[in-house]
Amino acid sequence: MDSLIDAFAWVQQWLFEAVVQPLAFGLGAANLLELAYEGTGWLLVGLLQVAVMLLVIGPMQRLWPVEPVIDRRAIRVDVIYTLIHRLGLFKLLMFFSFENWVELGLAELRAQGWGTIHLDQIWPGVTDGAVASFVLYLVVFDFVNYLLHRAQHEFNWWWALHSLHHSQRQMTMWTDNRNHLLDDVLRDLLFVVLALAIGVAPGQFVALVAISQLSENFQHANLRVWFGTVGERLWVSPRFHRLHHSIGIGHETAGKGTLGGYNFGVLLPWWDMLFDTANFERRFDPTGVRDQVEQGRDYGAGFWAQQWLGLKRLVGRA
Repeated sequence: MDSLIDAFAWVQQWLFEAVVQPLAFGLGAANLLELAYEGTGWLLVGLLQVAVMLLVIGPMQRLWPVEPVIDRRAIRVDVIYTLIHRLGLFKLLMFFSFENWVELGLAELRAQGWGTIHLDQIWPGVTDGAVASFVLYLVVFDFVNYLLHRAQHEFNWWWALHSLHHSQRQMTMWTDNRNHLLDDVLRDLLFVVLALAIGVAPGQFVALVAISQLSENFQHANLRVWFGTVGERLWVSPRFHRLHHSIGIGHETAGKGTLGGYNFGVLLPWWDMLFDTANFERRFDPTGVRDQVEQGRDYGAGFWAQQWLGLKRLVGRA
């Protein structure tokens, strides 16, 4: 692990000194070098993620697909979403706006005597090691992710944004980042606040996000894969998550036709099992939103159309 961390740090430093720092000086932005160095780390993580997607998950999709690819245009739009997030463009927007405000606000609270809770120091001897600390934060983040995901399906205004994610009829490894940007801003802010509030180190935060994102790419893949009776209850599989995207079942309360659904877990299915929202049926259903399939509701074919229609749904105009 130490060797991997050292190798990553070396590549980040090299990329920063060889490309990013000269570019920053050339643009007259030398005052932003610290931010640029952090951004270089996110860029490197994104490049590694895309490499794994192309070299590992992509070939798996071609070997064991759930369904044939018939709408490549819809997939190309999802690729745009993925590149916006994984190559740091969305993160750059957040750095210069909302996240900076959050950090300033929390700094003011600390000045008033409200300190950070270092969650990994609550149980000395149990979470002293780096691995134990990381696992603790991963579990905490995943539980909060589960609660937020359920909220996206419970509140009409939030579903108006989140339904864009579910409107993909041709789900692939690129579908994970197919979200309304306002939805992403809300979730990103909440997790930044959580990370700062419970004492997650910057390096740990990057690793948590990177592992979660790569796992979610795998879960959304066009893959006829499940983890077996035991494995399905340890980590979210493509089968488990595909049912969450199933038309009707994944976003409606059974028998009621109201918002709800099953399989909200992002990494761990434990929370679905605990709160009775798990569905372990071995099925690989078509994906989409019921009103899209049955009533022809338009969710947009291109990036800007999808974003605009999401805002119109939010205010009840679409």
